[in-house]
Amino acid sequence: MSDFEDCYLGAIDAVRNRRPRSLHRRAEVEAEGLGIDVSLNALVAYLERSNPNDKVRYQLHIVLAGWDSAAPDADWTNSTPAGSRERRALVYSQLDLSDVARKVFDENFPLHTDRTVVISDEFEPWYDQERRHHPSFYWPAYRDYLARSWGPDAIATFDRATTEVVSRLSDPLREEAYQSKGLVVGYVQSGKTANFSGVIAKAIDAGYRLIILMTGTVDILRQQTQRRLDMEVVGTENIVRGVALDDAEVDYANDPAWIGGRFLQHGFLPSTQNLPDVIRLTTRRFDYKRLQQGITALEFERVDGTKPLYAKENLYRCGARLVIVKKNASILKNLVRDLAHIQNRVKDIPTLIIDDESDLASINTINPTKRTAAKPRTSINGHIAGLLKTLPRAQYVGYTATPFANVFIDPSDSEDIFPKDFILSLERPEGYMGITDFHDLDSGIDPEDKTIENSNVLDSGIDPEDKTIENSNEKRFVRDLIEHDQAGEERELARAVDAFVLTGAIKLYREAQGWDPRDFNHHTMLVHKSPYKAVQWDDADVLKDIWSHGGFSSPSGLRRLRAMFESDLLPVSRILQSESRYPVPNSFDDVSPYVAAAVALMTPSREDPIIVVNSDKDIDQEQLDFDENRVWRILVGGAKLSRGFTLEGLTISHYRRSMAQADSLMQAGRWFGFRRGYRDLVRLYIGRDEPFRKGTTDLYQDFEAILKVEEDFRDELKRYEGSVNGKPLVTPAEVAPLVHQYVPWLTPTSPTKMYNARLTVRRSPGIPREPVAYPDDPTSTRHNFEQMVPLLQGADEFVTLKVPIAGGGSYDAYIGEVPHTTLLGAIRGLRWEEAGYFGADVAALAELSEADVSGWVVIVPQLKAMSRVLPDVGKRSLVFRRRRRGVLFGGISDPKHRTAAQRLADAIDDYGDPKVESRRRPKLGALVLYPLVEERLEPPDSDEIIDVSKVTVGFSLVAPAIDDSSGQKPYVTFTVVSQAQANKPIISIPS
Repeated sequence: MSDFEDCYLGAIDAVRNRRPRSLHRRAEVEAEGLGIDVSLNALVAYLERSNPNDKVRYQLHIVLAGWDSAAPDADWTNSTPAGSRERRALVYSQLDLSDVARKVFDENFPLHTDRTVVISDEFEPWYDQERRHHPSFYWPAYRDYLARSWGPDAIATFDRATTEVVSRLSDPLREEAYQSKGLVVGYVQSGKTANFSGVIAKAIDAGYRLIILMTGTVDILRQQTQRRLDMEVVGTENIVRGVALDDAEVDYANDPAWIGGRFLQHGFLPSTQNLPDVIRLTTRRFDYKRLQQGITALEFERVDGTKPLYAKENLYRCGARLVIVKKNASILKNLVRDLAHIQNRVKDIPTLIIDDESDLASINTINPTKRTAAKPRTSINGHIAGLLKTLPRAQYVGYTATPFANVFIDPSDSEDIFPKDFILSLERPEGYMGITDFHDLDSGIDPEDKTIENSNVLDSGIDPEDKTIENSNEKRFVRDLIEHDQAGEERELARAVDAFVLTGAIKLYREAQGWDPRDFNHHTMLVHKSPYKAVQWDDADVLKDIWSHGGFSSPSGLRRLRAMFESDLLPVSRILQSESRYPVPNSFDDVSPYVAAAVALMTPSREDPIIVVNSDKDIDQEQLDFDENRVWRILVGGAKLSRGFTLEGLTISHYRRSMAQADSLMQAGRWFGFRRGYRDLVRLYIGRDEPFRKGTTDLYQDFEAILKVEEDFRDELKRYEGSVNGKPLVTPAEVAPLVHQYVPWLTPTSPTKMYNARLTVRRSPGIPREPVAYPDDPTSTRHNFEQMVPLLQGADEFVTLKVPIAGGGSYDAYIGEVPHTTLLGAIRGLRWEEAGYFGADVAALAELSEADVSGWVVIVPQLKAMSRVLPDVGKRSLVFRRRRRGVLFGGISDPKHRTAAQRLADAIDDYGDPKVESRRRPKLGALVLYPLVEERLEPPDSDEIIDVSKVTVGFSLVAPAIDDSSGQKPYVTFTVVSQAQANKPIISIPS
């Protein structure tokens, strides 16, 4: 390392965790007597020739990202918003950067926008700048540990998100006990463990001295979580407790990461430096057990016996206890009993309870009408309530990717775990491959031009025939399972096994080309067809037979793999190569030498790579240990692999299991996660016509419906974040009605978790509402067309409108305006496939008066594909759309058309179209109409009058913005629409 680098790294260390100050002047102090140029110009020149992995550049990016994301309460920020251009300009000013330097900094360190969203009730601020940084030990150590593999922006976002959580806990020094309860919403397999690890590290620094972490219900998840915390937060010194590493009998004696020195090392036992030790009451091998010898491990030491534990004199000199338990009734019962034995002092312990997978087992599922004094709660929920009652200074934070059950908990039950204080929605992390990567979110593919547009709304209803690997995630990553006879199902499964072998060989090829081998340490395939063990063992037998006859290195086997490589793997990898930079083989000849090596890794000491994962005993026997072994296996299972447990290296998924609840189905999506080094190789083989109840269901479309629910929930949280006149716009108690249901048979969560759910009226100005459950019988279709004629007639001016994206061009449309009464009369009279569908939205519109709505602009886009004469309207273009899920359309509107409606309703900023701007005025709503048919017409363009019993008039509606100057909560009205349904356990929430 050069003297120049040493000087700047020293300068960066000097300002870390402090206000920005001139780095080059500090570097000059470091360079005194060295005779080297460390001026600002020299730094600029250094950055211009550096690469992203350069140590000075990386460390500078970390501190810059930290300043960008610092809370506005820091004394140097002048109240500039975190992540804003104003904040960055202030930082540049305090760094004393020239215009040239600012340009170079912008190029090397682009501003990152944090998309973490917090819905919060009012709280008492305490976690200010001083408390965040003094004393601070475990958080900086964990942050630096993550910096080994995380980028600066990711760490800055992570820092802010964990601070948002800790800020809303009660101050551990507070004299009056207060219990805060919150919920953190992540994505499936997206790094929630890292977030609560960061919260735990900050909480210990802040003064929390009992940390109880509840994982899922299986041992493998608890063990996996214990290891993560031990390795990344607790550190080797706290694990061995002063015994020499070579002599210590620890959990991890055979763990490659322990042997290789990859566990965090503090360099000393923290208590020797007047810092809190972490005393583990559980280990990787052993869950919590009743403590003996007077439960001394739970006796918290006090320096000043005259003061309570939470007094500063005691708290900062006291060691923290860490308990990591699975959600098991007897284990939690033992923990509650042990705590009760120190009841005279337990009230003084600042405690943090983290509930991972908090919608699993933690929810009270007893029907409220059947709860008794003897049995008011389910077992796990009762023990959690017992912990909260025993520990009055305990804070509860639930973590989940599927929060629907949590927000349906009765908020009036003060002893339950409803997140009354805050709900935090985490940002989708960089490098994460989630549900949106397997579906086409409003790709906007027009049958005429087949182009792609970016949007965050579901499915534009494009014809599957128009999808290609160039424009469709589905075509890239999803492979249909459609066979139902035994021979056909086995052929489809055999193709998935071929993909498993082939992608393993490609991973070894990439490793040989110099890609980081840690990305390919594990290589797995998931087979999930049924929750029943007998079916899983049958599937394993079929797989063993497929494997024994695979002959992957034989001439016939290599021909199969070559065909798959050339038709499937290579085309997709070439398309994604520019964004991934993965080494892509030129031909199968580059890969074939690695096939035998891949098979050998899959079968090191056995005949086949199949592991059935349906009990902890089976897992132990088969040594499914991602920590100590290199796992290249095909995993067959169900529930054991559907919750929390991370399947490392998962590349091929074969999924055929239908479910009736959105949260359970989403958690089964183990193909979500981080896929560094092999994103282009991931394939999902999924059932498109699977048995379900008395019929069948398309599992891919079911996941798409969940995607809509999830995206809407997150969008709604973001919309209602913030405050009006100092009061929260929406509190956590008001969040449940933001959960929707788009497919009648796929409820958000189990009915037993929705006793508090109620059908509600929603007002969502700015967010398009698009019903898709139109009837398919000719009589109802004709009736609906006649209902919509007044709206079609209202759009009587032909115009050309702009598309507000780069290179978006324009489109033709008829446009006009109708009164609110006309819109309401048309929508009210529509018939739907299911009675009451869209009823909540109609009720919300009916509540609006002429004083609330100045009018509705109607837009009817005119496409080039097909046109006919509509009775009483005139010649109009028709849109071709197919129903996707039974009678439900997958989606109707196009994002480039909806943006005009959103601008008219004042939901988005001006995008420079005078024809749109000239029509804008306050309290204006808008909708886009699509006369659509379900088959292509010949000839495409004709002057004939069409039979309107074949024309469905679909629409996308944007409600007008509502004046919020009164300080009231204007956006959501929470009422029970159907009093007759008020006591039912679950009520369908229409889209």
